[in-house]
Amino acid sequence: MKEEVQKYLDKIRPSLQADGGDVELVEVTEEGIVKVKLLGACSGCPMSTLTIKNGIERTLKQNVDGVKEVQPV
Repeated sequence: MKEEVQKYLDKIRPSLQADGGDVELVEVTEEGIVKVKLLGACSGCPMSTLTIKNGIERTLKQNVDGVKEVQPV
């Protein structure tokens, strides 16, 4: 599952980089929890929770079987 998650994060990454940010995959647990670290402008952005939940989590849940939640670290 980790490889699939990374593949979709790589597809999301250009839109984050366009705003001066980035995302790093930290861990994918057996329970389907994906842990990511937002970098650059995204790390301190007040909209980072929305980026994770409405952007990254939604995309991963739709495209990668077994993803239950995305959590920031």
